[in-house]
Amino acid sequence: MYLGIDLGTSSMKCLVIGEEQEIIHSVSSDDIPLSNPKSGWSEQDPSSWIVALDQCMLRLKEKININDINSVSFSGHMHGATCINKDYEIIRPCILWNDTRSHQECSEIMTDKSVMDIAGNIAMPGFTAPKVLWIKRNENKNFNKIYKALLPKDYLRFYLTGEFFSDLSDASGTYWLDVEKRDWSTRLLEASSMNISQMPNVCEGTDQTGIIKKDIAEKYGFNMKCKVYGGAGDNAAAAVGLGLYEEGDASISLGTSGVIFGSTKKFLKNYDDAIHSFCHCLPNTWHLMSVMLSCTSNINWFINTFNSSIDEITKFLKESISSDISMSNSPYYLPYLTGERTPLNDPHIRASFHNMGIETDKNTLVYSLIEGISFGLFDNYQALSKTGIKLNNLFVIGGGSKNKEWIKLLASILDRDLAITEASDAMAAYGAARLAYLGFNNLKHQDVLKPPLVKEIIKKNNNTKSILKDRFDSWKKYYVK
Repeated sequence: MYLGIDLGTSSMKCLVIGEEQEIIHSVSSDDIPLSNPKSGWSEQDPSSWIVALDQCMLRLKEKININDINSVSFSGHMHGATCINKDYEIIRPCILWNDTRSHQECSEIMTDKSVMDIAGNIAMPGFTAPKVLWIKRNENKNFNKIYKALLPKDYLRFYLTGEFFSDLSDASGTYWLDVEKRDWSTRLLEASSMNISQMPNVCEGTDQTGIIKKDIAEKYGFNMKCKVYGGAGDNAAAAVGLGLYEEGDASISLGTSGVIFGSTKKFLKNYDDAIHSFCHCLPNTWHLMSVMLSCTSNINWFINTFNSSIDEITKFLKESISSDISMSNSPYYLPYLTGERTPLNDPHIRASFHNMGIETDKNTLVYSLIEGISFGLFDNYQALSKTGIKLNNLFVIGGGSKNKEWIKLLASILDRDLAITEASDAMAAYGAARLAYLGFNNLKHQDVLKPPLVKEIIKKNNNTKSILKDRFDSWKKYYVK
């Protein structure tokens, strides 16, 4: 058996697969606390990750024999600055991916524009390097104590093995990695006053990074030969779970955030539009990723604020998209509840409705809401297309993929048919387990990973193309930096 551990922002999933890559069992811990000391700040105590792991392993013990697990790998939320001292103690709470306090440090890092060519990205507050530079500027005593700067899932690896490693997909989001050369960059490290000795070793997602320590093996019930493999950042792991690695296969994830993910065989970039250019967790493969910070979180906000429901939103949306007049006369919605990455890179912009009138009602606001989110995704799609990446097959995944009316509208806005595939919210954990399976059995990913099965093809509606194009052009004008 093979174990995938997925560390999410608020939950942890542990999923076990067998020799046929079938899911044997999965468990979760859903109460990892989050701290927001100030507006725009987001932190977490890494000890809470160990508590969550303890809970998951205890639940797994009730269902399977932990001793039969051959290998372990990881998926995790990216960018978090987890700093430890020379005694391996946590220096301060981990600053998370959705923390925006370090926007000034981003500008400082990019004073020399050449760093963008090395990193393949513009420096964003979400990345690790500006967070650590913020610690230097504001908590210098803590900065001087840094022995190793680890990403969240790699702190779990250290806890299990005593080893310091980070896979290349996760390391790409630090702003310390030369993404094309797939190694740490001295130039990027110097830009945030760090050095190579403070970095973990880099590895591919299928590389072995140690074995479970004796005390941990005894605590959880692992065998003493259980191996640990590199793993991946959450989106790269989910892509492995889906089987996406071929150039031309891409996914749109409609979750709390909206992500368009596409694999490439070479290093591509478009940092002018805040596209993420990262290494994939598979050898000699890269990926591009656009990130819309607020996707279905807009829907959750609307439901809570307007006492609505998914059923009501679906009903109103279906009515609106069947009427050209209703679509043409609806207000506009900017979906930037927590700022935006692609293509704006603006942590300060916030959501807003525009062009409302006395006739505006809940029904038309629902259409504006879903249309605005979809326009944001189209903005992402256009930015991604500028890189020259192939987007031949586009699979829609995530919670939003269950709403067929939304996917119909999105297909029309993108002007292309979309494929719906089976994908659970445990896809990243499944991808991590697959990486453990690939590494342990020394298999080539091309021989193991197959494209996802298509449940349904959602066709675009050519009749609404001109209406949506005109509305998108108007929608774009409402954003002012």
